[in-house]
Amino acid sequence: MNAETRRPLLLALAGAAVLSLGGMVWLARSLLAPNASVPGPSLLDLFEESRQQGGRSQPSRQRPPAPPAHPSWVSPLRASCPSSEPALQQRLEGLLASLDRRRRRVRIDPTNYGDRFREDAYGNRLDPTPRLVVLHETVYGLGSAINTFQTAHPNDDAQVSYHTLIGEDGAVIDAVDPADRAFGAGYSAFEGRWVHTSRKVKGSINNFALHLSLETPLDGENEAPGHSGYSEAQYDALAVVLADWMDRFPIPPEAITTHRHVDMGQGRADPRSFNWSKLRVRLASLGVICS
Repeated sequence: MNAETRRPLLLALAGAAVLSLGGMVWLARSLLAPNASVPGPSLLDLFEESRQQGGRSQPSRQRPPAPPAHPSWVSPLRASCPSSEPALQQRLEGLLASLDRRRRRVRIDPTNYGDRFREDAYGNRLDPTPRLVVLHETVYGLGSAINTFQTAHPNDDAQVSYHTLIGEDGAVIDAVDPADRAFGAGYSAFEGRWVHTSRKVKGSINNFALHLSLETPLDGENEAPGHSGYSEAQYDALAVVLADWMDRFPIPPEAITTHRHVDMGQGRADPRSFNWSKLRVRLASLGVICS
């Protein structure tokens, strides 16, 4: 038998082998799930799928660069649990129940936020689900921050946004939907994790982070290391927004951190004068820690 006559025979044998394999898979699925309400793929469907996969080459994956060494985050929320305060618990539970009605949404310029990536710049699949919260402060007033977000920034270096801002009076303003990627931290990493969305820039936590910023008090509109701190209304609102996010996404207490910590350029200090004890007692009252 010459080469020309052998070729059709070999192709036929190869097809029969694939069809036989597909048949066994199909039969196994049928036996394991005989009462399934949704019909599975047919034998011909499996054959076509096998044929297509056999002719498709798998792209090579390159491991992305790892972040530089960085101190581990020691969560202040893991300190000793505070005693219960019934009045505080009742107030916070009321705020949480009315959160959706009290939130205010502002529309910002599309240059200041983007889609969450499902694949990095090296072809590796990503899980875009938010798993981290980064706390910030506005440095200037709430209106100034919103105006910045609503201004177009064609230059990547000037693009900035947070998912949510909290005013001194406890107002909750949503600027970016949690499903989207806010530009809250540039060169950043958390516990050895970051994402490269471009081979031309350094990694960032933005693809798996939620960013929340507190309005800075008037005496903090400067570069001083501290200020008079945030209002009780801000800590209340912060706690209920965090409790909402922790209920919706896989965010444990130890994944609530600061811009200061994730910033790999070591140039950020926010949120300055933050009182972790005030947040801890509120989250404990809401039952999201110490429960």
